[in-house]
Amino acid sequence: MKMLADRQFEEKVLRKILSRGVFDFSSIFPHVESIVRNVATYGDEAVIRYTKRFDAVNLTRDRIRVGECEVEESFSKLTRSELESLKRAIKNIQRFQRAQSKLSFSLNITGGVRVGKAIRPLSSVGIYAPGGRAPYPSSVLMCVVPARVAGVERILVCSPPTKEGDVDPKIIVAAKLAGATDIFRVGGPQAIAAMAYGTRTIQRVDKIVGPGNVFVTAAKILVRTRVAIDLPAGPSEILILADGTADAKLIAYDLTAQTEHDPRAVGILITTSKRIAEATIAIVNKELKSLPRRNIVKTALARRGAIVLVKSLDKAIDYINLIAPEHLEIMTRDPWGVFGQVRNAGAVFLGKYSPSALGDYCAGTSHVLPTGGYARMYSGLSVDDFLKTIEFLRCTRQGLFKLKETAVALAMMEGLEGHAKSIASR
Repeated sequence: MKMLADRQFEEKVLRKILSRGVFDFSSIFPHVESIVRNVATYGDEAVIRYTKRFDAVNLTRDRIRVGECEVEESFSKLTRSELESLKRAIKNIQRFQRAQSKLSFSLNITGGVRVGKAIRPLSSVGIYAPGGRAPYPSSVLMCVVPARVAGVERILVCSPPTKEGDVDPKIIVAAKLAGATDIFRVGGPQAIAAMAYGTRTIQRVDKIVGPGNVFVTAAKILVRTRVAIDLPAGPSEILILADGTADAKLIAYDLTAQTEHDPRAVGILITTSKRIAEATIAIVNKELKSLPRRNIVKTALARRGAIVLVKSLDKAIDYINLIAPEHLEIMTRDPWGVFGQVRNAGAVFLGKYSPSALGDYCAGTSHVLPTGGYARMYSGLSVDDFLKTIEFLRCTRQGLFKLKETAVALAMMEGLEGHAKSIASR
């Protein structure tokens, strides 16, 4: 990593960072569309065929769903400490999600006219749990728990099988503890298509959420006229804002923590202190010699990493709101004061004792967050994503007469005489 002045950052790096969420799916859409279409048409047969092609696993129809025996066996493979950690994380996520649940309400607009909203959960949700470089049971918790808190009755989890044809036991246990009703050993675009259209074994759902690779994302985009989908998700991102009071060692550890996920991850430090910048560079370089995933970190920081030296916190905040990072850590003398000026970030971590990695696991906040600059218009996944509202109106005779003249006039302005007659006839 190299230290850049703000002008150097703008000239050499910023444009690349701002365009990180732009991806051209045109080269893969035809391939993924073919998979989606075949699953929609042939159901389980297509799922089995694509699982053999992409995962080298021979499935049969009765093996698509993870059975109870396999669930019990998965629990026996985790240590007591692992089980307790999952349960503790679930409890914290539940508390955080319950605190933000929407509430039904009604109010009197005028005498005799009552309007309001009733909150209802979605009936069914599909969760995608990726395999990839490593299983992420924490991501399963972050998706399943809010759905369960919302009151969703049927929660499906699809995860690609290992080479042995199994679903990772950590994924199975996390899903079951969090409240999933069914688990399927299916991954890739075929899993998304199966949840969107339904097969004999996998029932269709109302919404699909959960991170995945570019092929999974493309499939979600293709089925979004059939089901609702969640926020766009890409490689992990962290931006750290630090002044001279920060600890360079902690900054370096947090940069490497978030960039060890993916060689396309983003890791940026913006600081007002040259001393902090230089010390961070030295510690990161030292860490790269010993980290197990050092090649991934090194690639990520070379491609989308930067240490930016700015003259003021105001300039740093301008960059933050422009970049809209997934994870934002504020390590300054007054982190709360800085936070008040932040408009665009997926999640914010305040002070030296609040590493973003803690939020990734068990603090209660979600780690399914907008990446690629989408924090400008999206929020992290929450209980709200699994709820919908139904508006209602109740008028008395008196209330109708109070609004009748206004409504009829507006209907006639639009040339909709049927609307006017519907109102005036009462």
